Amino acid sequence: MTGPAPIRVVLADDERMVRTALRAILSAEADLEVVGEAATGAEAVAVVRELRPDVVLMDVRMPEIDGIRATEQILAGLDEPPRIVVVTTFENDSYVYDALRVGAAGFLLKRSDADALVGAVRLVARSDTLLFPAAVRALAAEHARARTAPPAWVARLTGRESEVLRHMAAGLTNAEIARRMEVGAATVKTHVASVLAKTGARDRTQAVIAAYESGFLRNA
Repeated sequence: MTGPAPIRVVLADDERMVRTALRAILSAEADLEVVGEAATGAEAVAVVRELRPDVVLMDVRMPEIDGIRATEQILAGLDEPPRIVVVTTFENDSYVYDALRVGAAGFLLKRSDADALVGAVRLVARSDTLLFPAAVRALAAEHARARTAPPAWVARLTGRESEVLRHMAAGLTNAEIARRMEVGAATVKTHVASVLAKTGARDRTQAVIAAYESGFLRNA
């Protein structure tokens, strides 16, 4: 009896040594498979469109087109796009925030250890919670654009949906939210789907970004 298929990963970084190190770490795990590499943003878009991985580790600064534009093109060009994690040197980089705004699922520091790297890939593949929620909240709080008035979706959130959005921003999984709110997991899943639809977000990360940019959440 075979187990679940491995999580398929593409590595996009203009430094060969970085790609080699990432490949060595990920390939040591039975449930992870590195299926391709790219040295430029344009190459990353082409490789992802050809190989259709589950997760992409994307350097934010690359030749030809940067990781932000590459992320945008990948997400716009595929019906079922992969989860994209931006790999960066500086966690407060405005480039990283812009990548999250256009659809990256999270970010990972290049100095992260092997366990953090492997855990990040597994976590975003499941997509049931935020990757490093405190870091995402801090980045969003610092870089969110000021608004003179909240967008219409804020008023359309129900009380339960507002509560769910705050729990999402705290990094809770659906199961943890269900226990906190004393409701069933299916109910939470429905609320999460409604929050994503109303905020126009692709996933939890974009919902949290929208919550800060709208003023719904105001501090980390």
